[in-house]
Amino acid sequence: MSKRADPSAKRPDPIPADYRGATPYLCVHDGKGALDFYQRAFGAKETMRMAQPDGRIGHAEFRIGDAVIMLADEFPEMGFRSPKTLGGSPVNLLVYVPDVDAFVKQAEAAGATVQRPPADQFYGDRMATLTDPFGHGWSIATHIEDVSAEEMERRAREQKGG
Repeated sequence: MSKRADPSAKRPDPIPADYRGATPYLCVHDGKGALDFYQRAFGAKETMRMAQPDGRIGHAEFRIGDAVIMLADEFPEMGFRSPKTLGGSPVNLLVYVPDVDAFVKQAEAAGATVQRPPADQFYGDRMATLTDPFGHGWSIATHIEDVSAEEMERRAREQKGG
């Protein structure tokens, strides 16, 4: 006889509370090293790690601020390849922080490469871009000014020389 679920039982929330928005899932060539880097460079807090018998990380989760980010080592046999293997990544992750300049110095000291140093932007953020040692791109920003849509358009035209 098959067992059926009790229809009166409370069902779990179909969208877990900590995963309400899009959750990035990073593929890296060195999961252990990546988790260590994200902790040192970005102040990440590791919340889960599942190692495989071969030593690769099958799944890990960490937080930067309130954002959950998932990570795993490469599994080419499943088509899961890192930016190092693919020769780069078209994806960039954006993180707002209280002090972009201090954050970038910490990340660079931990091994990130600064692509664009912190600079004030026409849309009201002070922003920098980094590449981590695993090939992932990061935009780091501090919001410094609220800018109306009209003012943003004006500044963008001015910046382009038009």
